Amino acid sequence: MKPVIPLAIALATSLTLLSSPLLADGEPPSFAGKATDLMHLDNGVVVEGRDLETPDGYTSGFRLTAGFSPLRLPRLDLGAEFTYRESDEVPARLGNQPLILNTTSLGGSLVAGVRLGQLGLYAKSGFAEWEGDPVSRPDPYALATAGTARVQGFGARLQLNRLVSRLEFEEIDAPSMAHLNLVTASFHYPF
Repeated sequence: MKPVIPLAIALATSLTLLSSPLLADGEPPSFAGKATDLMHLDNGVVVEGRDLETPDGYTSGFRLTAGFSPLRLPRLDLGAEFTYRESDEVPARLGNQPLILNTTSLGGSLVAGVRLGQLGLYAKSGFAEWEGDPVSRPDPYALATAGTARVQGFGARLQLNRLVSRLEFEEIDAPSMAHLNLVTASFHYPF
């Protein structure tokens, strides 16, 4: 049986060899928000960080995505995404009981996308660990909830000259975390 650490080092080395620094200044990945927010590393990995905030004001957090294009498949984008979100006083239901929750979630997803000219399509799948603390009960620790839920989503990115438009859907498969389901759309035109 092979030791786990040398196997992990071999996997990381092979992933680094699959990406190319020549692709670092190429087209942005299919899952990128704005090309100006990208950090290109010397080994061809592209890193992007974004703040998250829902329009209802309950949830804020951040998202960090790192990805690369394999050397022999330059139109394919592979990556990983890390997300942290916290929500304050969110109305929710546990069974038939209405609750007000403070929630925290930490998630990770694998992302894969393909660029077809100016259009980029991508999908993500992963897991999120979440915890909710009721604030509307006399004993807030009596019904503390926590769990792990599946995260899934898909999106599209269209770039026409300098105009970048994006549409994304993301769902966390936990009824008490429905406030974290997102549909986002954005337009970006740098001056």
